[in-house]
Amino acid sequence: MIRIVMAGEPIGKGRPRFSRATGTVYTPEKTARYEERLAWAAQSVMAGQPLLDGPLVVTVRAHMSIPASKPGKWKAAALAGETRPTKKPDLDNFAKCLDALNKVVWIDDSQIVLLYVEKHWTDQPRIEILVDKLSPSIML
Repeated sequence: MIRIVMAGEPIGKGRPRFSRATGTVYTPEKTARYEERLAWAAQSVMAGQPLLDGPLVVTVRAHMSIPASKPGKWKAAALAGETRPTKKPDLDNFAKCLDALNKVVWIDDSQIVLLYVEKHWTDQPRIEILVDKLSPSIML
């Protein structure tokens, strides 16, 4: 199993933008920088290993900062997992950032056949990505 952890507030992939001046579509700068950092984190974990091939199972865990404005009792409940984030970014936008791992961890993200995406509260914001080959015991 490959485990990629990148510290910092998780960011969901932003919508593509359209430039009227040039007539082109582009990725927002914030998303591009985040995906670049994620690719670097993955490269250090891969450390020259060959790209994964075949069907893959991926788990994405977005650990989001607890808002400072919340009372202590609420924060304790959040850290205990009794409450989960229901704020933006949307869950699926975390999964879209997996494009950054193409040609770094796997050949293409189309190899992902099973995907789990979770949001959690934490006092140590980060994104965690677990990648494993699909085993016969997981197949339905």
